[in-house]
Amino acid sequence: MASAATAPPPPANLRRIVAASLIGTTIEWYDFFLYGSAAALVFNTLFFPGTDPLVGTLLSFLTYAVGFAARPLGALVFGHFGDRMGRKKLLVLSLLMMGGATFAIGLVPTYATIGAAAPVLLTVLRLVQGFALGGEWGGAVLLVSEHGDGRRRGFWASWPQTGAPAGQLLATGVLSLLTALISDASFSSWGWRIPFLLSGVLVMVGLWIRLSVDESPVFKEALARAEERKAAAGGAAEKTPLIAVLRHHWRDVLVAIGARMAENISYYVITAFILVYATTSAGVSKQTALNAVLIASAVHFAVIPAWGALSDRLGRRPVYLFGAAGIGLWMFPFFALIDTGTFGNLLLAVTVGLVLHGAMYAPQAAFFSEMFATRMRYSGASIGAQFASVAAGAPAPLIATALLADYGTSTPIALYVIAAAVLTLIAVGVAKETRHRDLAHVEEDGAAGEASTVGHAADARTA
Repeated sequence: MASAATAPPPPANLRRIVAASLIGTTIEWYDFFLYGSAAALVFNTLFFPGTDPLVGTLLSFLTYAVGFAARPLGALVFGHFGDRMGRKKLLVLSLLMMGGATFAIGLVPTYATIGAAAPVLLTVLRLVQGFALGGEWGGAVLLVSEHGDGRRRGFWASWPQTGAPAGQLLATGVLSLLTALISDASFSSWGWRIPFLLSGVLVMVGLWIRLSVDESPVFKEALARAEERKAAAGGAAEKTPLIAVLRHHWRDVLVAIGARMAENISYYVITAFILVYATTSAGVSKQTALNAVLIASAVHFAVIPAWGALSDRLGRRPVYLFGAAGIGLWMFPFFALIDTGTFGNLLLAVTVGLVLHGAMYAPQAAFFSEMFATRMRYSGASIGAQFASVAAGAPAPLIATALLADYGTSTPIALYVIAAAVLTLIAVGVAKETRHRDLAHVEEDGAAGEASTVGHAADARTA
């Protein structure tokens, strides 16, 4: 029997919590993806002039990758304090940091104005973005996972995941609208700044909504138990969440990193690198490429909750494995369709790719949440997710662009994504199913190791 503190909240309250997480993550991903799109479209000439266009794009994507490098540090810092102080406070801080950095990018002078200081400032602000996003994801999915009904956790926890395509949709939509309304010269001169400055308005809306929700009841109950144990032990200090994660859940961290490889790499190849490949190799216009990503992102947003609901019926692993296998098999048709240069085939390639990506991304929130004990869950889920981003999402556009420059064909890029899919199939294949876990009753001490998703048969079952 679940305690009153952990009973499912009223539907209206849960919907408000989901909305707060979704709107916040949408804003954060809007900020993050806006940079990626701008890096592919204009930053190469504005901040790295005088170089070969493809080299300029590589340098532009390098500043893009720097944001990923800061995400593990954000995961460590936000995870530590999120497991000590709660999810809500850290989510408010991450939103303010991300929004402030994005607004400031819209004010940065270009290379023509201040020289080498321009890309330096751009890189520093990108580091702040990455640091904030490293703490955002774990807190947002946990706030929903720990509030929601365990029987539909996959569905409810998948809604913060839709913040990624919603942010992509918003960022690409704003850029697409601007490129349609103003000339290329005007866009390069001043128009690119408008989407970044809009972030200031969006952050105020997100902040107002996030401040209105309650702290996770599962976390509050776990904190109370921890205080009781501390008092019984004579005030002995708790282990830091990071140490506890590495001691009891190191296998789960490795599973999470492996699970993220295909999901992360495929996403940035499909949504960021595609803007380079379609315009330089397939002869597609900038506007056409943006429109394809825009429509496909809308489909991506719609299918994620459906995949999340399916994971409640079939389990996290079957849905995740289907997505990983599917994305690997799709890569050669993906590039073949783009090479035709027609909008219909480009749209089909990107849409099918994102639908298959959603089969991995949707159950990921619940899957990772269910791996870790409450007082180390923020740290564990964030570390597993964000450390993977350094090896996966950060270099994906760089590697894809470099492979295209070296070989002049999409074949090695397709093989690169397929290799990532194989790694994910192995990682998820060796994991235990988690969908029956009761998040409120995973022990906080050594018994936490018994709930590991790898190497142990016993799961805590929902009452």
